[in-house]
Amino acid sequence: MNSKYWLKNAHIETGYNEENGRVVGTMTEMCHLLIEDGKISKIIKPSEPFEFGLPVIDAKGMLLLPSFIEKHVHLDKTYMGDNWRACIPASGVIERCDIEKNILASISSSTQKRAEALIEVLLSYGSTHVRTHVDIYPEVKLQNLEGVQHALESYSNKISSEIVAFAQHGLLRPGTVELVREALRNGAGIVGAVDPATVDNNIEASLVQLMDLAVEGDADIDLHLHDPGHLGTFTMKRLAYLTKQAGWEGRVAISHAFGLGDVSREEAIEMAELLREAGISIVTSLPIGRNIPPVSLLSECGVNVAIGNDNIFDSWWPTGNGDVLERLGRLIERCRWTDEVSLSQALKYITGGLAPLERDGRKQWPKEGDAANMILVEASCSAEVVARRSNRKAVFYQGNLVSGSIS
Repeated sequence: MNSKYWLKNAHIETGYNEENGRVVGTMTEMCHLLIEDGKISKIIKPSEPFEFGLPVIDAKGMLLLPSFIEKHVHLDKTYMGDNWRACIPASGVIERCDIEKNILASISSSTQKRAEALIEVLLSYGSTHVRTHVDIYPEVKLQNLEGVQHALESYSNKISSEIVAFAQHGLLRPGTVELVREALRNGAGIVGAVDPATVDNNIEASLVQLMDLAVEGDADIDLHLHDPGHLGTFTMKRLAYLTKQAGWEGRVAISHAFGLGDVSREEAIEMAELLREAGISIVTSLPIGRNIPPVSLLSECGVNVAIGNDNIFDSWWPTGNGDVLERLGRLIERCRWTDEVSLSQALKYITGGLAPLERDGRKQWPKEGDAANMILVEASCSAEVVARRSNRKAVFYQGNLVSGSIS
């Protein structure tokens, strides 16, 4: 595709319709957007003159939204593109890791090919950025990292990415720290670990080691914390303390954080304030059957919250379709968000904070100068997209059509 073209006849949201002080719908208007060098360089109304002689893509009146961010996925674990298989029952996390390790060692397809198959799926649903966790442990060393890197490199013109060097089997396991350190030196930009209490059996030693690796490698942190209740919140408190001590505010995420959903509202507010002060964000995959973090409360307290799919057709779960909008749908059902504003604003949890509208009608996206990472959707407004999981007709990354079509 040419580096400069017009995207014509796209609907963008401009405000909310109100009756008697209540929002009853969303206003949209047709516009033309000049896409240049991967950015939205100009937004004009159809009545305004525009530069002729450039290629034109007709959006045919579809709704334009920012593309999605997949904040939690495991490209190295998936069976996508390989033969069907269900999960083998396991008594706990340790046995599950052993089962997974043995299956992945014997599977015929390569890590790269399976990762590429899943990337295609993620793209088709509108995700143009991926944070993937890659298991690092002595039996495979950096093989998973290399396979995922090759896959991401082959899609580097369609998707941006972050790689977490993830100590799934335990950060304090012999030989793992040095391998994680090597992974950080070889392309991983984030260091990750899991359940310092129940996997590493030493909260303080595990968290200190995690922070040391991050500071040494100038890496961000993504801790997977499944531990419930006060065990989970105590671990978060220690991580928040270490984060502030190291000056790592804004560079730490906690995935799952189930403990926040197990404690009282008063304790959750206290934790939210602590997380905000430490600049720690929360990533949830909305699992069924667990108390998830209180998303509304966290957001109201200024904590950044994102949604990811987590496991998609692998040794941990046989389900998952790669659609992060589907995961967002779980959130609106759990929170019972049914009104226009709540539905439309929920989109921010899968777009890195971008929402087409603020409550006062101020347009947040798109703006001239924004990256042209966007999707055309068959829907009247973003609230409908969130509620109905509307069809994403075309996906653009840096202005280029990377999935779907507009024919």
